[in-house]
Amino acid sequence: MIPRRARISCAGIAFALCLQHLVSAIEVPLDSNIQSELPQPPTITKQSIKDYIVDPRDNIFIECEAKGNPVPTFSWTRNGKFFNVAKDPKVSMRRRSGTLVIDFHSGGRPEDYEGEYQCFARNDFGTALSSKIHLQVSKSPLWPKEKVDVIEVDEGAPLSLQCNPPPGLPEPVIFWMSSSMEPIPQDKRVSQGHKGDLYFSNVLAQDALTDYSCNARFHFTHTIQQKNPYTLKVKTKKSHNETSLGNSPAMYRARGITETTPSFMYPYGTSSSQMVLRGMDLLLECIASGVPAPDIMWYKKGGELPPGKTKMENFNKALRISNVSEEDSGEYSCLASNKMGSIRHTISVRVKAAPYWLDQPENLILAPGEDGRLVCRANGNPKPTIQWLVNGEPIESSPPNPSREVAGDTIVFRDTQIGSSAVYQCNASNEHGYLLANAFVSVLDVPPRILAPRNQLIRVIENNRTRLDCPFFGSPIPTLRWFKNGQGNTLDGGNYKAHENGSLEMFMARKEDQGIYTCVATNILGKAEAQVRLEVKDPTRIVRGPEDQVVKRGKILQLPCRVKHDPTLRVLVTWLKDNAPLYLGTRMKKEEEGLTIFGVTERDQGDYTCVASTELDKDAAKAYLTVLADPANRLRDLPKERPDQPRDLELSDLAERSVRLTWIPGDDKNSPITDYVVQFEEDRMQPGVWHDHSRYPGSVNSALLSLSPYVNYQFRVIAVNDVGSSVPSLPSERYQTNGARPEINPTGVQGAGTQKNNMEITWTPLNATQAYGPNLRYIVRWRRRDPRGSWHNETVRSARHVVWNTPIYVPYEIKVQAENDFGRAPEPDTYIGYSGEDYPKAAPTDVRIRVLNSTAIALTWTRVHLDTIQGQLKEYRAYFWRDSSLLKNLWVSKKRQFVSFPGDRNRGTVSRLFPYSNYKLEMVVTNGRGDGPRSETKEFPTPEGVPSSPRYLRIRQPNLEIINLEWDHPEHPNGIITGYTLRYQPFNGTRTGRTVVENLSPNQTKFTVQRSDPISRYRFVLRARTQVGEGEPLTEESPALLDEATPSPAYTKNQVDIATQGWFIGLMCAIALLVLILLIVCFIKRSRGGKYPVRDNKDEHLNPEDKNVEDGSFDYRSLESDEDNKPLPNSQTSLDGTIKQQESDDSLVDYGEGGEGQFNEDGSFIGQYTVKKDKEETEGNESSEATSPVNAIYSLA
Repeated sequence: MIPRRARISCAGIAFALCLQHLVSAIEVPLDSNIQSELPQPPTITKQSIKDYIVDPRDNIFIECEAKGNPVPTFSWTRNGKFFNVAKDPKVSMRRRSGTLVIDFHSGGRPEDYEGEYQCFARNDFGTALSSKIHLQVSKSPLWPKEKVDVIEVDEGAPLSLQCNPPPGLPEPVIFWMSSSMEPIPQDKRVSQGHKGDLYFSNVLAQDALTDYSCNARFHFTHTIQQKNPYTLKVKTKKSHNETSLGNSPAMYRARGITETTPSFMYPYGTSSSQMVLRGMDLLLECIASGVPAPDIMWYKKGGELPPGKTKMENFNKALRISNVSEEDSGEYSCLASNKMGSIRHTISVRVKAAPYWLDQPENLILAPGEDGRLVCRANGNPKPTIQWLVNGEPIESSPPNPSREVAGDTIVFRDTQIGSSAVYQCNASNEHGYLLANAFVSVLDVPPRILAPRNQLIRVIENNRTRLDCPFFGSPIPTLRWFKNGQGNTLDGGNYKAHENGSLEMFMARKEDQGIYTCVATNILGKAEAQVRLEVKDPTRIVRGPEDQVVKRGKILQLPCRVKHDPTLRVLVTWLKDNAPLYLGTRMKKEEEGLTIFGVTERDQGDYTCVASTELDKDAAKAYLTVLADPANRLRDLPKERPDQPRDLELSDLAERSVRLTWIPGDDKNSPITDYVVQFEEDRMQPGVWHDHSRYPGSVNSALLSLSPYVNYQFRVIAVNDVGSSVPSLPSERYQTNGARPEINPTGVQGAGTQKNNMEITWTPLNATQAYGPNLRYIVRWRRRDPRGSWHNETVRSARHVVWNTPIYVPYEIKVQAENDFGRAPEPDTYIGYSGEDYPKAAPTDVRIRVLNSTAIALTWTRVHLDTIQGQLKEYRAYFWRDSSLLKNLWVSKKRQFVSFPGDRNRGTVSRLFPYSNYKLEMVVTNGRGDGPRSETKEFPTPEGVPSSPRYLRIRQPNLEIINLEWDHPEHPNGIITGYTLRYQPFNGTRTGRTVVENLSPNQTKFTVQRSDPISRYRFVLRARTQVGEGEPLTEESPALLDEATPSPAYTKNQVDIATQGWFIGLMCAIALLVLILLIVCFIKRSRGGKYPVRDNKDEHLNPEDKNVEDGSFDYRSLESDEDNKPLPNSQTSLDGTIKQQESDDSLVDYGEGGEGQFNEDGSFIGQYTVKKDKEETEGNESSEATSPVNAIYSLA
């Protein structure tokens, strides 16, 4: 709250002096409750800009928002007349806002709504106005149709190509391109003026190689309009080589072009004038013709060009001065010069000014009977006129107000009364523009209000300064008084000071100052009061604190800390070690009156601080603890740790480039300190980052440090022993060295183009210890690599600078020099850089292909001309792809591949091709930008080659006598398959057998191998063949048998090959002997006609172990077991997989016992039995026919 000044009578005093003594206005508190209750005239809070250009494709929003109490209502005028929003269905007004919305979704022309709009915000206390908003719709008209004739010009003559773009809103951006949309390269010879015309200082024959089209880009519609292109015909005297001499003077002489003195193409004559408004940018332009192309220099009469806001543009042909002020007026001259002479043009610059504020009127809140004033002061060139309005109407035509007096740019209010509230507008205008400001006058009568909370409690420590706050508000401004304990004396003076904002300051609070304080605010409308209770507390004091001590390692230590404090306040005691919170752990115990440390160690040494604090104050006491180490002969038995941090860093011997750093070593933790590492930090370029400065032996604790200029150093020290590094010490105090000019320049200077029309210059910037002074910057200089070329320069602060509008890939000389406020570094070295590259313009020609073999070809080509590369030649590339295979119905991948041939070459080899295929190939040349155009596509076939290996080879072993092979055709036949070659060889451990070779047909994918023995494994090598030869081999081995290899998971550990077991061989021999005996007996019985004792043999049982015959079948992937179908080792497997009994030359059928009742000599029983037994065996176990020796015996019965 701002208090009222004392009123001073103005009688008999000049009016100007009276204004200096008028009371200040009342300030309304920011309290939302108060603001919502007080009446307030309208205030414009948001509006559109004066010159408002809109996009015709979007809806139109004209903003106008205001605040006030009551909430304002809004209305608009258009072109000075009332705008009825309700009559137009396309126009609406936002709710609780004056913003106009013009909707074109349902149709309509935006141009119909162009004009000048003004917003009015009204409530019961006045009317506020917005600025006049000039609404215009953006336009992007088409270029008028015109016929452009071929322009003929002599080589060396000047030329200007007119653009004359269609008038757009806003003005379009102009740029020149060829009809193929390639930018026109610009330099000091060829450049575009700020009005859009293209100027040639002198025309060269190479300028006729392209056409020239002016383009206009319109901002809002994002469209580009293109003018019909100009075509040049340059009349030359001699043939030319466009790249041999560039634009050098020697080229002009060689071309027979007469060298001429400069003359101005724009502006004309020797002088001109230009007017610019204050605060705008001034652009001066001089474009000159001449052979060679002239250089442009700028000067200001009577002084230097304005520093800090001057920029050269368009190859020094334009001078831009930003944010122009009156001091920038004067005469500027441009000097155009070449080797033949020079010419000067003088431009007289006049700076005018649209109105700008000196004192803008502000809202005024007054109480009834108070005085005030509104001041509206503006300046401009010419001097603006001031017009006052009240509620939007000229003040001259408003109702008379006896309390108001207008005096030019000031309105004085005297003895204002309720009902005088209004909004006043000040309009300051001249021929260049206008300013409009609203300021309301509000007359309020508000009873006093206390804004502070009721019954505040303030607590303060005895003898401390304190303040009791009592913010208030009222109109008229109330007077405020303080009382203590209801007494009638006003508190002001002595130990008290009452401030105008309602606060009561107490310089020293004493016990007797405790009590209840009352603040009373009073004006003619009433009074308000509030109470504040003050309590004065005893200070917190440490009556016995810790003291410096020296103790031996392992002892118990007590550090006292006895505290006295106010009993009504809660006290908290904490401990710090070396200014950091102390971690108590298990060896330390914090007690009521101190700290106890059990078993003191060297790491306990340091500063200990006891801090006693309450919510109002605190006290602290500090002591240093020194720990005596054990004798040296006991150190070997103690554990070694990293050393403690050094402490107490101190700077001395302060010099310009050096300082001495001293520190106290920390405990070495039973391992001697070997090194100290000194680090530094500076707070300018990398604050908070520590860098290694130097390293010193562990026997020293002081070092003389060399310093760099203009670095605000801070140091710390790290101790190192055999275990590791300590924690860094606390930083030292800072030391600032004086500045100096840099001694070195940036390194790593490079120049390379990132686009075809630029060159990016980069370098490694200086670090904080190399800058040597404030405002480090870099002076970048560059010029074409020509001794007579002129240097260009730019001062930057970053580590890069981009030069634009450069020719394609030309060498530049580059210098980068460091500079600070103390001076420049020595003259820098010169580096060579290159401007940006463009894509090559030509493709290799006469590409020839010679087939070397089925997978490789030899290439030759004619190299492109170096002029067409437009950059640095990187390589030639051959792009090739497999178009098809010469085999029918074989899918191939057509993925493009390439082979690089680095350097300027004209031959190379492409390998890793697929045989028997059709290929296509294209050649390109590549530079740093990319590939050039592709050559004519060449097609070539590759001859047949050897095939790849078959896709797979599967091995199956159905039994111990045969192995079945199965395979698939090669993935890459690489020709016509003529057959397969299979080689296989048995092996058993390190012993190998004879290799067998099988030649198989091209369509065959299966083969069966008869095993020579049931024990050995086999190694198979399979190859496919074409007419060229055999392809890659596929080698596989048959799985190991169970007695010589680790069993497959398909077998249990008890399963073995019984065919190799001794008991099984013995059993088979016994059975064979028994069969032989039975045959003999049968033969004897038959010859005698006796009976065959079948019944005796019928009851014989099989040895149960005979049923464990393995089938011996194997698969390439896994071993398989079939317990239900186990053929004997000497059984044979048919092609359909069934088991057949082996034929015998000694069959019983030949003896007449294999048939059905064919022997009649008393053999009825035999025939009957045979038939019956066959039937029983068939019915009992059909699948076990001839699967064991016993069944064979039964079949003989």
